[in-house]
Amino acid sequence: MRDPTPTAVIRDEPMARHTSWRVGGPADLYAEPADEAELAAFLASLPEATPVYFVGLGSNLLVRDGGVRGAVVATGALKRRLERVDDVHVTAGAGLPCALLARQCVRWQLGPAAFFAGIPGTVGGALAMNAGAFGGETWNHVESVETIDRRGERRTRARGEYRIGYRSVLPIQGGEEWFLAATFRFEHDESLDKSAIKAMLDRRAASQPTGVASCGSVFRNPPGAYAGELIERVGLKGTKLGGAMVSDKHANFIVNTGSATAEDIETLIESVRRRVREETGIELELEARVIGEHLRGRQ
Repeated sequence: MRDPTPTAVIRDEPMARHTSWRVGGPADLYAEPADEAELAAFLASLPEATPVYFVGLGSNLLVRDGGVRGAVVATGALKRRLERVDDVHVTAGAGLPCALLARQCVRWQLGPAAFFAGIPGTVGGALAMNAGAFGGETWNHVESVETIDRRGERRTRARGEYRIGYRSVLPIQGGEEWFLAATFRFEHDESLDKSAIKAMLDRRAASQPTGVASCGSVFRNPPGAYAGELIERVGLKGTKLGGAMVSDKHANFIVNTGSATAEDIETLIESVRRRVREETGIELELEARVIGEHLRGRQ
């Protein structure tokens, strides 16, 4: 077996180029491995103390203006793996956009998989946070996953090796591993056709901001309530801070109007959380992930 081709590593790569919010300072190291062998070799080459962050399409992610100390691994260059295992099982790779998983499963008349079209990220990201849309959740359909650790070792793990919650996935065994792929179970549904996805996307376009820089939903829905409704109730819909704005279409979205910094967005997030807490007593929890450092001299 040939040795894997060394992965090209970019130093000080601006993360604003790789996040759907279009903000973020430079990553110390940025790598786009072409396959799993390259990925394994790259991870194994890193010093043990180097933090590692996996990024798919850059949705659901805020990178602070000071950038990321450590290595960012982008899964977008990995082979877009999608295999039909049998009548009801499908294996999808971490770098595959969820929208493509949805479309192919609908062609195969496997459901309910159309909800994946409403997740603006990759399968890897959906696995990491148990992403959901239109009433569906990723891990409701997972039977097993393939993972990789920072030594480059790959494993297959059963669903039962994780604690699954609302927008939460925690390994029971502990340790640091990232998802490479998952095998999903769906059911054959002869009534499925591409109109199922179109209906969902039309519904999303009618209720959520599209065509603008955002990360998707910013906050988790608290028990018995909806984050967007709470934010709207306290009068923050349309509120601006610098180049960041609470969407006037759906209050659980914060959009970059064109000139936002990560600091603008994070400050607006904290302002929204504080106002909702003070007026409703409910503490909103972030659904978006925040990584990186503030610019030097800022708190």
